[in-house]
This record gives sequence, structure tokens and C-alpha cells, in this order.
Amino acid sequence: MTDYAVKNLLEIDDSIGGRVPGLEARFARSHLGSRDLGVSLFTYAPGLKNPNGHSHREQEEAYVVVGGSGRMLVGGEVIDVGQWDVVRVAPSVVRAFEAGPDGLQLICIGGPKPEGGDGVQHEDVWPD
Repeated sequence: MTDYAVKNLLEIDDSIGGRVPGLEARFARSHLGSRDLGVSLFTYAPGLKNPNGHSHREQEEAYVVVGGSGRMLVGGEVIDVGQWDVVRVAPSVVRAFEAGPDGLQLICIGGPKPEGGDGVQHEDVWPD
């Protein structure tokens, strides 16, 4: 194994595979051979809103908006996000996304992933 790896995020297969219409997710950790760093690309169609959110038991994440705009639910607070905003989220904080009229494209950067993962799903997280 070399001391570096290169992979184009757009060349990684969409892991959602149509299960959530309007959402694509491309996970690069295994393609980069990384033990401690996860890099993922999420693409939301215009107006798409995740009704559910997620948190982690251990993994801290940072999200970089690389295209479009939208809203993000972070620990019960709804914030507006736009291109080049970076949002760091502690593991236990529930987060979810809603794309604006031009869609939303995010790069997520995560730390070490415990064996078997540590994601926790939360249903109906958006305030009324």
C-alpha cells in the first residue's frame, strides 16, 4: 500500500441506489484505503428534505457545502447553509438536511469509524 491515494468522488457508485428518490451518496473511505478518515459526497435534489436524521456514538463529522444551499437541522436548531459553509457536528448531535431550490451538495468528513459503524437513526426530527 502506498502512502497516498487518489479517487474522484464522482467515479464512486451511488450507495443509495434509488432507495431515496433525489438523494445520492458516494463513500470514499474504502476506495482511499483509509483507516481513520471518511470522505463522502451527498447530493440532494432541489427541495428534498430528510424527514429523519442521524447521530453517532463516537464519530465527529464536518460538512462542507460545495454546491447549492439549504437548511440543516443541528441538535434541534434549524440553520441556513450555503456554498462553502462548514458545519462541525459532535457525535451525539442529531443532524438532517433540506435542499434549497438549487439542490444541495455536501462533502462530509468523518473521523475513525468503529467496527460495524456507529450511526444512530432518528425518526421525524424536524420541528413543526
